[in-house]
Amino acid sequence: MKLVTYLIAAVLGFFGVMFIVGAQGQWITVVVGVILMIGAGGLIYLTQVRPQKTETTMIQKIDLSGDVNLEQMKCRNCGGTLDRDALEVKAGAIFVNCPYCGATYQIEEAPKW
Repeated sequence: MKLVTYLIAAVLGFFGVMFIVGAQGQWITVVVGVILMIGAGGLIYLTQVRPQKTETTMIQKIDLSGDVNLEQMKCRNCGGTLDRDALEVKAGAIFVNCPYCGATYQIEEAPKW
């Protein structure tokens, strides 16, 4: 996209110079040439200052309350031992995906009081 913008700016700049050089005393032709030159400069400026797309990485940490120990978590359906890959966060809730039986359920926390 930058290449296309630079080509358009070069064409505008070329015609701007041609209008100014070929004015032969006609002030309106000089004005058109100056406007074309300003347009070319504006395109180049906007191409340079336009924010570049950046990649953002989001890390979400799960804080399980109470006496929950990840090494001791077991699937409530089959009793298989769960690891950290079995936990997933969706819309702020913690879900368990059992790799053994395929069960999916939400961890429900008891109130802390």
